[in-house]
Amino acid sequence: MAELPILDVRGVGKIYELNGQKIEALRGADLVVRKGELVCLIGASGCGKSTLLRIVAGFEKPTSGQALMWDKPITGPAPDRGMVFQDYGLFPWLTVRQNIGFGPSSRGLPKAEVRDTVERFVTMVGLTRFADAYPHQLSGGMKQRVAIARVLANDAEMVLMDEPFGALDAMTRERLQDELLEIWQRTKLTVLFVTHSIEEAIFLADRVVVMEPGPGRIASEHRIDLPRPRDVASPEFNEVRREMSARLHSHHARKAA
Repeated sequence: MAELPILDVRGVGKIYELNGQKIEALRGADLVVRKGELVCLIGASGCGKSTLLRIVAGFEKPTSGQALMWDKPITGPAPDRGMVFQDYGLFPWLTVRQNIGFGPSSRGLPKAEVRDTVERFVTMVGLTRFADAYPHQLSGGMKQRVAIARVLANDAEMVLMDEPFGALDAMTRERLQDELLEIWQRTKLTVLFVTHSIEEAIFLADRVVVMEPGPGRIASEHRIDLPRPRDVASPEFNEVRREMSARLHSHHARKAA
């Protein structure tokens, strides 16, 4: 008997109403994610990537189809699914420690357990020296590390990441990609990661899911069989990037024709 997937999206569609008009943001999305996988969603703006992620997070309800976690319908946000946004989403009035400890404290865990959890994740994301700093005192890369640690400290089984490194400079982005992979390999987390970058998707993912707009839908899936750690300058990596780029452009050319 096949192992139950952590996430099973079945025929999910989403229609928004705007000024009396219906806008179909997502149509017939099917996606299975197994425990411990790192899956990237990629595609042009307006192809439904963020809509699909928000449905999995429980922030949006599908108009049709259903999204299941461990075979149970997703009916709203829950601690087992943590979201990391591009704009960090930290509480500005809380320190690094307090931001990371917010979830465990809210769940009523004993103070000693919260303290141990916070220290573990502060250390894991390399922010021990900044544990008592406030978000406005941190760089963008540090803020994003706090956002990731906060999700992990809340005991998430699955991390949903909506272009989390999109606003960062190239060097910080590369460093955080490496750190994310390290954390993922250490914790055996399941990650669903939205990006615009073909290179980022190939560098990070076990599988890349290509989406296309008009209405948003899943166009194709590609397993990335390159060994880790991956070298973005290697001929093998660039061959995969060329293939993926050609497929993405063929999807867009087909839509434009």
